[in-house]
Amino acid sequence: MKVLIVGGTGALGGHAAAHLKARGHSVSVAGRKPPVPGTPMADMSFLQGDYVAGDFTADRLEGFDWIVFAAGNDPRHVPRGADWDAFLQKANHDAVPAFFAACREGGVKRAIQLGSFYPQAAPELLAHNSYIRSRLAACEGARAQAAPGFDVISVNAPFMCGTVPGLPSPIFEPYVQWAEGRLPIGAYAPPGGTNIMSYRSLSEAIEGALLRGEPGKAYLVGDETLAWRDYFQLFFDAVGSDVRVETRDQELPLLPDPAIPQGRGNWIRYEPDAAEVALLDYRRNDIKAAVAQVAAQFGTPR
Repeated sequence: MKVLIVGGTGALGGHAAAHLKARGHSVSVAGRKPPVPGTPMADMSFLQGDYVAGDFTADRLEGFDWIVFAAGNDPRHVPRGADWDAFLQKANHDAVPAFFAACREGGVKRAIQLGSFYPQAAPELLAHNSYIRSRLAACEGARAQAAPGFDVISVNAPFMCGTVPGLPSPIFEPYVQWAEGRLPIGAYAPPGGTNIMSYRSLSEAIEGALLRGEPGKAYLVGDETLAWRDYFQLFFDAVGSDVRVETRDQELPLLPDPAIPQGRGNWIRYEPDAAEVALLDYRRNDIKAAVAQVAAQFGTPR
């Protein structure tokens, strides 16, 4: 199939692009900026644009059989000085459904909206978190654009772990530096935890949704529910450190409290539906392997 990955120059979209290309599809990537040289995406056709600005019109999307939308906005993308709620309204409530409407008008057959797990896994957070409400609006708004001959499916992913060859990571590079003792931060983690999934498992789930997903369905995908302490211990183990991570009821600079919507000390626990895992055909118990890949890419050569 001819596939376009919007947000394909970033981590999750880029991994999905490389995975689908390896599976024999003709893959192009789209984003605000060209792919980083040396990444697998740099060898793919590139379509420049910003979905929030409405750059992906129906005529630009013609000819693609499948589209994966992996370009959602979160707090890292808010322009300096911008109104938070107004930004969310434009980026997630309005621009995401408009993008999927353009897909329909452009003759795309099937599209995946890569969303967030919070509305399904922790719906109690919706009442007090405008960001999570905006992710739900994007999920529902995208699927509302479906029509006969145009299927839309949401794949809602949890906390993610993984790497793309050649792609820098402002999250995982510091984790590895910390585990190697190169950052002046104690070896501790906040209490609580969450479900975590590898990039590889998510790419497999995206492929499964493209091939076999039920039109209009929102799939809550995931892998292992881990305590933050156990998750971060994997990084120390992967770099060969003997340090043991302790649990401390204190904000961790590498995982600040705003990055834990459920609140420090709380959990988001769930087990993905077994029938849906089988349908989408993605691997489980892959977090240790994902951390090992991260450590191999960003760690000090030994």
